[in-house]
Amino acid sequence: MNNFQYYNPVRIVFGEGQIKELSELVPQDARVLITYGGGSAERTGTLDEVRTALKANGQRDIFEFGGIEPNPEFNTLLKAADMVNEHDIDFLLAVGGGSVIDGSKFVALVSSLTTQDGTVSRDQAWEALTSYCKDIDSAVALGAVLTIPATGSEMNSGGVVNHSDRQAKLPFGNPLAYPKFSILDPTKTLTLPERQVMNGVADAFVHVMEQYLTYPVNAKVQDAFAESLLKILIEEGQAVKADAENLETRKNIMWTATMALNGLIGVGVPQDWTTHMIGHELTSLHGIDHARTLTILLPSVLRELKDSKKEKLLQYARNVWAIDSNTDTKQDDDSIIETAIVYTEDFFRSLGLPVSFADAALDESAIDPILQQLDAHNMVKLGEHKDNDLTVSRRILERALTGAA
Repeated sequence: MNNFQYYNPVRIVFGEGQIKELSELVPQDARVLITYGGGSAERTGTLDEVRTALKANGQRDIFEFGGIEPNPEFNTLLKAADMVNEHDIDFLLAVGGGSVIDGSKFVALVSSLTTQDGTVSRDQAWEALTSYCKDIDSAVALGAVLTIPATGSEMNSGGVVNHSDRQAKLPFGNPLAYPKFSILDPTKTLTLPERQVMNGVADAFVHVMEQYLTYPVNAKVQDAFAESLLKILIEEGQAVKADAENLETRKNIMWTATMALNGLIGVGVPQDWTTHMIGHELTSLHGIDHARTLTILLPSVLRELKDSKKEKLLQYARNVWAIDSNTDTKQDDDSIIETAIVYTEDFFRSLGLPVSFADAALDESAIDPILQQLDAHNMVKLGEHKDNDLTVSRRILERALTGAA
């Protein structure tokens, strides 16, 4: 296991009806900006619960900003940042899924990058994003009410922002972006469309895989935790597909998605993130749901990199899928690895998710523009060994055309 420091200051408030705790969690004298997405939080009554809880705290200065997109747009977020400055906001409350929380983190970080007229400098904000926001040294306080379990953004300090004009979807991270608290009420997931639920399961699954499926460093705690999370997602993903109204299933999915990316399984181990970085370009260029880009690409990433990932792939096959090389139907290592990858594809398919370009109505003409974007965004040294260059990315994309071995 490698040396590490682990820090996570986020207070988690989990369970049915816990939005009422906002009355204790948000400072009474705060000037609050509620941020949310396309309106589902309003339609389902979640925003009304939030408003009621804040008023119970004696909150008077409450403002709202809606319309944050499923892939939060840079220009939209800067409008929210301008609103922060216009109304002297000192607390952001993100109500929604990972995109709303990611976007609100970015707003919290860039609001101080103002011009003389008090608006946020678009050039400085873009420069900050292209530098992962790592040099920003102040931020507006942030809390979250999670409605869509998927990204884990409610318990980490990172995010992703889309800039459609530049065809860019870029990650960022800064310790100042940790939420002060996050409320996780699993009943809020019962109104989600099935597509979002399955996307969330897949997103969490691949988050775990990016941190787990690299090479061994004898990190037994992280490995065992990661394998448990994967098995829970397999079991509960299929369970929620069969019985969407089971609240206990929803609870386990919500908490697993949070634990998948709160940093715990990623400390002291190498991490990959190739699937995510290439996937971001698929979303930016073709508008494919983030999670679905991951299920399209992950099997091909594993096949292309199976030699460097061999030991962990065999461990994954054995501990997650119970593929035993000592059974009567003895298989060689390559066959065991391929079986594990096929099982992974079958799991994604069982949730109604794509596993190839063909499933997303894309063909080989999509490959060169993706590679050009990877090059433009300096995503040319990907993976746990930093040796997945554009040649490797091309081979991954070519494998993804049909999803075949």
